[in-house]
Amino acid sequence: MQARDIMTDEVETVAPDDDVGDVLTRLARANFNGFPVVEDGLLVGIVTQGDLVDLFQPSDRTLWIPVGFPPFLESLTYGVDLSWDEFDLGRDMAKNAGRPVSEVMTEDVVTVGPDADLDAVLALLADRDRDINRLPVVDGAGVVLGIIAREDLLAALKAVRDAGDAT
Repeated sequence: MQARDIMTDEVETVAPDDDVGDVLTRLARANFNGFPVVEDGLLVGIVTQGDLVDLFQPSDRTLWIPVGFPPFLESLTYGVDLSWDEFDLGRDMAKNAGRPVSEVMTEDVVTVGPDADLDAVLALLADRDRDINRLPVVDGAGVVLGIIAREDLLAALKAVRDAGDAT
């Protein structure tokens, strides 16, 4: 079984100059968590819920408190968990909504070719360090042919297992 056998070939994409607000709205209505970013038919990035949420909720939740007198040579570091209530989401949305996706997308996209085997796809989607949920399938030129979500991989693994049990 190869990537071409398990990929979804109808891929929803966005363009690098699409507004963050529009993409966030589309993503809220979608049943997946990211879009490949395509320009002139070629994959140039990927934008995920995480990329967009980071615009409204800081990923660095650390508070530094200076110690002593200026110039502060030491600081105490505390981890803080700020709730969504402490953010002005309306202001953040207005500030970020007009930004192009190209400013927040991940440019170094992990992809596979259509001939990648099931083990290669499994290795990428199961890699905890990379934390990839959707794996674009591209040809040698970078044209998006399809996409494999973790759910697609699980369905393929089940089909392989079921086929093995039937023999």
